[in-house]
Amino acid sequence: MRILVAMSGGVDSSVAAALLVDAGHEVVGATMKLWGGAGDSGCCSVADVADARRVADHLGIDHHVFNFTESFNAHVVDPYVEAHRQGATPNPCIECNRHLKFDAFLDRARRLGFEAIATGHYARVIAKEDGHFALTRGEDPKKDQSYVLSMLTQEQLRHLLLPIGEMEKSATREYARSRGLRTAEKPESQEVCFIASHTKGVGRGSFLQERIALHAGTVIERESGVKQGEVPAIELVTIGQRRGIGTANSGRPRYVVDVDLARRQVIVGDQDDLLVDGYEINSWTFVDAPLAMGAEVLVQASAHGRALPARLTPLGVTLHAPSRRIAPGQIVACYLGDHVVASGVIAR
Repeated sequence: MRILVAMSGGVDSSVAAALLVDAGHEVVGATMKLWGGAGDSGCCSVADVADARRVADHLGIDHHVFNFTESFNAHVVDPYVEAHRQGATPNPCIECNRHLKFDAFLDRARRLGFEAIATGHYARVIAKEDGHFALTRGEDPKKDQSYVLSMLTQEQLRHLLLPIGEMEKSATREYARSRGLRTAEKPESQEVCFIASHTKGVGRGSFLQERIALHAGTVIERESGVKQGEVPAIELVTIGQRRGIGTANSGRPRYVVDVDLARRQVIVGDQDDLLVDGYEINSWTFVDAPLAMGAEVLVQASAHGRALPARLTPLGVTLHAPSRRIAPGQIVACYLGDHVVASGVIAR
């Protein structure tokens, strides 16, 4: 099979490429140049491209660089900035997967005559007897990345290989060592790439301040309505936040339970005030056929969060037991057992 491997310069995608080469496939590597900003840290940096190219050379395969910076700005960076302006908390990595890694990259691969693409994600694609495909959790529960792939469709799964989905991380690194790959001990990147590479300031606040106006906000106690303090930028506050909200001297832990952007107020309360019995969800994507209303599912609202029993409703999902509030803009993935069946964006 002729396969184009998305090589980020990390150990996981390096091993994915090596496994496919060792299995006898015709493999070509490609690294996506996504962020055109200043700096050389975060994914798709100059150093990462160099690592990917050297691994490809070591494996004896061709390596290319695809410049998708325009599309990345339009589909990931600009919506990220706009979401913060509106008081939401976006998930740029999932939107990058949705629009770049499994859309633009797959489209480029198909136009170049490749039969499939492969990535270094810890999840599994399983062909079913009816000709459809299932997306399931990876073998290693600590590294499972099915959540960040929960927006994939049947057409994308049909052309996707996940070679390390059956492996644990320790086995991946061991394979890289046995193959002499330079990325075998390379640490993982945990930061948003365009924030990590932003060298003019110190992280998200500096990045956003150059693109939108940030406004001070008043911190208000939920029950009493008493002012507790102020925050320098209400657009940077997220649901559940405890630090940096000016309540250190209140005598008890306070958590952000709501953000009223129009009034420029941050509402704080006890941990119990964060509990909700469901989420309103929009922008649903189904891995296969849409589920019927009332269907019982497990919902997961972060990459390594706990899966909670819930039921689908016309507005979103109702939880079987109250759980912590999730910020608008975040993604909820729905599972049947270990199988991903749907995902959506939390509206409130």
